[in-house]
Amino acid sequence: MRPITLRPPPSPTAARGTADIFESGVHTLLRRAVLIGNGFPSSENHSLGLVRALGLSDNHLFYVMHLPSQNGVSGLSTILEADVKHIVNLARESYDKEGPLLVVASGRDTISIASSIKRLASDKVFVVQIQHPRLHLNRFDMVITPRHDYYPLTAEAQKQVPKLLRRWITPREPPDSHVILTMGALHQIDFASLRSAAITWHDVFADVPRPLLVVNIGGPTRNCRYGEDLAKQLAASLLSVLVSCGSVRISFSEKTPQKVSNIIVKELENNPKVHIWDGQEPNPRMGHLAWADAFVVTADSVSMISEACSTGKPVYVIGAERCKWKFTEFHKTLRERGVVRPFTGSEDISESWSYPPLNDTADAAKRVHETLAARGWKLKT
Repeated sequence: MRPITLRPPPSPTAARGTADIFESGVHTLLRRAVLIGNGFPSSENHSLGLVRALGLSDNHLFYVMHLPSQNGVSGLSTILEADVKHIVNLARESYDKEGPLLVVASGRDTISIASSIKRLASDKVFVVQIQHPRLHLNRFDMVITPRHDYYPLTAEAQKQVPKLLRRWITPREPPDSHVILTMGALHQIDFASLRSAAITWHDVFADVPRPLLVVNIGGPTRNCRYGEDLAKQLAASLLSVLVSCGSVRISFSEKTPQKVSNIIVKELENNPKVHIWDGQEPNPRMGHLAWADAFVVTADSVSMISEACSTGKPVYVIGAERCKWKFTEFHKTLRERGVVRPFTGSEDISESWSYPPLNDTADAAKRVHETLAARGWKLKT
């Protein structure tokens, strides 16, 4: 396990004559975070987004723990295996000088580690579990999870499950006060990051013909299955809207099947308005979010949709009708709130429309502050 040292925070006495330790007491200030990842960048992005929103991402010391994923793929360049004993000792031994420790875990395979830390150092840590742990929610100080995770409790969901199996479906009870419900996924996209990306990618996107349509293509999942048929539908729809586009930028994810990307490339790569990212660094994702005028996103990725919907720009979703179970609820809620529209190929991309951007990460961070305050703690940022 290796600490990552970032830029140190300003001296607590630089602006005032009295240090924070004497004003508030070191035992009430959280100034450090431990992130527990599961090897998947999308899950780790949830934790990083929350810590960013809490103001702890730039000027403090982090121990970023990393769990090897089942397929051996690492979201970090170096695997730093999470060690419960080490983190607990860190919380205990540094408590008198550094105060309590914020622990943020994301992904269901981090549940046992995060809950063990809470059990062994309960008065010296504040443990946040992102994504619903299914059982034993009282083992965490806070659980942050999408609202659609509670879809199994709805009457519509109950109709889909045989009575003999209902006892095995989780969650079984409505959320209590320490469960924070979000519309989508947490992420690192906010005004500051978009502004920074707009500057970084200025030379690439400032002069592209507008409107700029960004297309983000994910991959089929257990609850949102598709293949060549959706790829052909997407390609045909994109060709139909090209007349109202100045330019189109297309990106595939690591989960995109080759047969899907092959169809998109075959149908669109020779069109002068279309540019398809080749997968080589630098990844234009942030530039796309900052400079796009509108988005088309495949329905499988809650994370990609959530990021696009945080911009307030038009977001069109393709393939939502292929999703099932709780993901139907996710898409239905977004449509009803006017946040997304189905992508049919009949759209005029030059038509601009908007909505209150999804602000899940900032809202969750606010709830963390409130919960800490109720305990008599606060974040040192």
